[in-house]
Amino acid sequence: MQVNSDDLMLVTGATGLVGSHVVERAVQDGWRVRALIRSGSKTDFLRSMPIELHEGDLDQPESLQSACRGVTILVHCAAKVGDWGQTEEYRRVNVDGTRALLDAAIASGTLKRWVQISSLGVYEAKDHYGTDEATAPCTTGIDGYTLTKVESELLVCDYIRTRQLPAVVLRPGFIYGLRDRTILPRLIDRLRSGKFAFLGSPDKLMNNTWVGNLCVAIWLAIQRDDVVGEIFNIRDPRAVTKREFINTMCDVAGVARPTKVVPLPVAKILAKVMETTARLLGSKEAPLLNNARIKFLGLNLDYSIDKAVRKLGYEPSTDFRDAMALSTATAGTESHPSGI
Repeated sequence: MQVNSDDLMLVTGATGLVGSHVVERAVQDGWRVRALIRSGSKTDFLRSMPIELHEGDLDQPESLQSACRGVTILVHCAAKVGDWGQTEEYRRVNVDGTRALLDAAIASGTLKRWVQISSLGVYEAKDHYGTDEATAPCTTGIDGYTLTKVESELLVCDYIRTRQLPAVVLRPGFIYGLRDRTILPRLIDRLRSGKFAFLGSPDKLMNNTWVGNLCVAIWLAIQRDDVVGEIFNIRDPRAVTKREFINTMCDVAGVARPTKVVPLPVAKILAKVMETTARLLGSKEAPLLNNARIKFLGLNLDYSIDKAVRKLGYEPSTDFRDAMALSTATAGTESHPSGI
């Protein structure tokens, strides 16, 4: 679709890592933007730009109807994120909230494109070697966040089939970038403490996805009419090993490179014990080791982006090392948590 002055983009999760970058790029391109923000959220960065701020929440359907009024492009970045907690808490936002937003967007009568930010986490928690979109999402044995990302993606696909939703689904991997106040800062703190250890082989691959490269995919999904209804894996053009990822982060942040390695079978046993203990104690904080962290640091996460390159035209030019330098220079000093 050709974006013109009559178009209006709604960005959910606009105070998050991905959402803030989508807003920033849209403003740079001269687009009209409305940002959905929750009451009490930090909006200093958004207020520095000529956009409309609309207060609302995914679990408040009445607030979504007015948010979607006149919207032609909707980039759905918002989600409850985390690796611990009750599944129903995630489902209320990630699934029920997405359904309410879908209904409001369709009812507006103006929607031309919906971009769903899903996740490579929808695949089974095992080693992956070139897994592509022909592999179905996994709906068993995963944490509440990941399960509800699967369910919300399936919901969008159902609306594509049954209600002609003009949507494109993007599955990014681990997203990093400027204004991340969660994962990168915590990793850097752990590295500075000297307590970081690799889980299993450091030579297994990451599904690293720089937020700027993800924005390239989002813009293609908006502008290309021939990809409506499609699903695309998205990561950086070059997947890197856990070792390169962590060592590059250390070099940029001026932290000593780690050398400790915990054998993966040992890590899995420890994670099981820690998770069981945390549940018995009713802990609201994730244990030091859990299955989600084993997946992030211990598994080979190599996913094919051939379809995105071939059909979407996804050819981002920023390599991991350059992207990491841009991401960690001020890690933890900017304003908002990750929205994926």
